[in-house]
Amino acid sequence: QVQLVESVGGLVQPGGSLRRCCAASGSIVSINAIGWYRQAPGKQRELVAAITSGGSTNYADSVKGRFTISRDNAKNTVYLQMNSLKPEDTAVYYCRGVAGAEDEYDYWGQGTQVTVSS
Repeated sequence: QVQLVESVGGLVQPGGSLRRCCAASGSIVSINAIGWYRQAPGKQRELVAAITSGGSTNYADSVKGRFTISRDNAKNTVYLQMNSLKPEDTAVYYCRGVAGAEDEYDYWGQGTQVTVSS
């Protein structure tokens, strides 16, 4: 069983930056992929960025060029560097990890609020 704990979110001004951390209670080496998702009020939860165990990444079109996902296996932590933040980035952000031969293990963090506002 793996538990994912996200760093505290917060209030950021438009154009600002924030680095999010997702720390796993166990090793993330066995986790096939870890992603960041977000859900804004009245909207469906969406994938923001993901990184595989091999280091491949993918991003939502809305964050390409602004957000960067990375992982540090030694620290069992995945990071999301968020730059040039916009009000539309305001949402609850969740960390998610999938593991197993068929991704049958699905782990979610508790979700933390990020608000982009002046």
